Amino acid sequence: MAGTCGRTYRVDAPVDPAPCNALTRTAGGLLVPHTALQGIAPGGAVSAQRSVDIDVTAPAAGACPETWQVGARLTPVSGQTSGAVGIQGSPFDTWIPVAGAQLALPEAGVYEVIADVQGGVIMNGSVSNAIIQARIFDVTANAVIPLTTRTILLFAATPSASVHTLQATASASALYQVAGPRTIRVEGLKHVDSGTTSGEAVWAQNFRFRKVAD
Repeated sequence: MAGTCGRTYRVDAPVDPAPCNALTRTAGGLLVPHTALQGIAPGGAVSAQRSVDIDVTAPAAGACPETWQVGARLTPVSGQTSGAVGIQGSPFDTWIPVAGAQLALPEAGVYEVIADVQGGVIMNGSVSNAIIQARIFDVTANAVIPLTTRTILLFAATPSASVHTLQATASASALYQVAGPRTIRVEGLKHVDSGTTSGEAVWAQNFRFRKVAD
């Protein structure tokens, strides 16, 4: 400040040296700290649905220095079920829902969907190309989930005047991206080129999903 008789005086305000003091005195003046937030750039991998939860623990009241604890944990949604269906009385080459093997994908994202399936058939007499298949179907979109159709069993031919019972297992799986909630299910199908079959059935021993990305 300007004083009398042309003299100039500078008054230095005291600065508390305590470790929690936010001001720092330098030759150029007092430094005031500021916080710069950094993160994902606009337009990056951000959405309303997250697969990571952020946990923040605030410091105790009056703590000096204030220490904030920040942690993150993966919290992907998931689900599983099972079911079975007898398709003996259903038409050949027709996809039939497996009772109980239905799941709801709750939100947009990329999911790993897996169905461990088992099929069985009885072949009576001479049979050519008895086939049991399974797939995962998107009920909401009315479309098969790509890459999930599997042939559980294929028996090319049986001799006449004989009865054969055959069972086999397979796993149908894929990564599936959806824009919103979806209902998905397992379906089974039977086929035969010639001959008589009976007892056809498809089991979804374990049908499950897990979200892997937003």
